[in-house]
Amino acid sequence: MIHYAWIIAFTGTLVTILAHGFGRMSYSVILPSMKEGLILNYTQLGSLATGNFIGYLSLAIIGGFLAARFGIRRVVFISLLVIGISLFLTGLANSFLFAFLMRLITGAGNGGSYVPIMALPAAWFVMKKRGLATGIVSGGIGTGLFLSGVILPPLIAAFGKEGWRYAWFFLGIAVTVLAFLCYAFLRNHPQEKGLSMLGGEEEQKAGPKATLFSAFRDVVVEPELWKLGGVYFMFGFSYVIYLTFFVAYLTKEMGLPPVSAGRIFAFLGIFSIFCGVIYGWISDVLGRRWGSMLAYLTLALSYLIFAFWKDSTGFYVSAGVFGIAAFSVPTIMAAASGDTVGGSLAPAGLGFITLFFGVGQALGPVMGGWIKDTTGTFTYAFVLSAAVSLLGAAGSLVLRRKTA
Repeated sequence: MIHYAWIIAFTGTLVTILAHGFGRMSYSVILPSMKEGLILNYTQLGSLATGNFIGYLSLAIIGGFLAARFGIRRVVFISLLVIGISLFLTGLANSFLFAFLMRLITGAGNGGSYVPIMALPAAWFVMKKRGLATGIVSGGIGTGLFLSGVILPPLIAAFGKEGWRYAWFFLGIAVTVLAFLCYAFLRNHPQEKGLSMLGGEEEQKAGPKATLFSAFRDVVVEPELWKLGGVYFMFGFSYVIYLTFFVAYLTKEMGLPPVSAGRIFAFLGIFSIFCGVIYGWISDVLGRRWGSMLAYLTLALSYLIFAFWKDSTGFYVSAGVFGIAAFSVPTIMAAASGDTVGGSLAPAGLGFITLFFGVGQALGPVMGGWIKDTTGTFTYAFVLSAAVSLLGAAGSLVLRRKTA
């Protein structure tokens, strides 16, 4: 029979489709038409993305500790409902401030669902299977990217100037309805199904009902988590510039039709579906440090191709190379957090290092938008992403060596 741990992993895929693919990544596809609808500049568009990441950061940290105390299932469900409602309301925006507020709330729901669900495999899978299982969960990000690239451009085109509003309405309804399906299948621990972890049992550093204070106390004293956080910052800063302005760069600067840009975005999504599985497995075999370094080097290459190979072939190559390693770093960080503090405290550990990741995400879009407004091109923003990604590759070498 199929162990329920696999049902948890694939339900986690659906959660990341809704929380990350729809709640965050879809913004890149809607951004160009939303810019025209609300008459915004690129600094404001970057600020909207930053608002999303500020909300994400706030709840990613708190949500991780709440999940360690009250259970991942409950926290994820409530967070998904917050995402669904705020996405729908974004479609009603008539000003920058209202749109910013809605992106802030969406980000909060994203952080409250994404961080706990990425940590959940640590409670269901032993260490030697954890990277693979976490990779399956992260596959929803790429799937969400693909679906956004395929569904949203025709939907936006069908409704003309107001099409961007209907894109938000569609996303809001989809997330709200499917949140109930996720709640039906999710469970916090194998014991709730009368099972043990897939692959055996591992010693846990704290019980599932640890207090918020004890969870915080236990994670902040782990030196490895501070190193993971520093490396994770580099990913947050670099990848978000690339994805936030991906479609805007292709349509506004390179002159591609929105539907063509959407196809390239969907192409990226297809390649990224399995990146977490691949790099999660690599990190299981070679260790988290080498898996992280390889991921950063691949990402840096994709940013440089995007900046300097300025034709359709180059855009597809960059999207494909990025997709191969797109969300590998979050997968590896989630698995490494579980390795460091154990399954019960994994949400708290991942929430803690997400503080660093979130700061990078908050700074990246504003910096990228400012560079575009100042220089008239996104090229230098993508070069900056590549440089920061290379720093992430170097920083990965300070992470803990592979354990038996």
